[in-house]
Amino acid sequence: MEISRKGIDYIGVTASYLCHDGEGNVVLSKRGVNCRDEHGRWDCGGGSVEFGHTGEETVRKEVKEEYCADALEVEFLGFRDVFREQDGNKTHWVSLDYKVLVDRSQVQNGEPHKFDDVRWFPFGQFPEPMHSQWPFFLAQYKGRLNIHAAR
Repeated sequence: MEISRKGIDYIGVTASYLCHDGEGNVVLSKRGVNCRDEHGRWDCGGGSVEFGHTGEETVRKEVKEEYCADALEVEFLGFRDVFREQDGNKTHWVSLDYKVLVDRSQVQNGEPHKFDDVRWFPFGQFPEPMHSQWPFFLAQYKGRLNIHAAR
């Protein structure tokens, strides 16, 4: 019996999010060898939307799992079609994209088996290498991210 694979045999749906502290900083995770792909690259967070769950429910669950933090404010930014290749297979995902305010003091690496590191960076001063979809995320939402230090 053949198993269907999200994003390969049918379009997968993911909720992607960029967490910030309201002071101009964002938290990013460095993908480890147990992540599906893009090992060693820095990324914002995300997870598959499961049957019966909304995108926002998925974001709140994933932020808690990945960063041990509560999502204080969740803002829907929009969606993107994500076309990539994984292990020689073309993939297609629809990403529901969010900006999430978190309490910086709560954030830690909740999934050390997946992430080699979790760190804060000033918005615009991103580490290298970044996830292949990062430039598309930034380009699409540059006018809506509004992640600045409080004045």
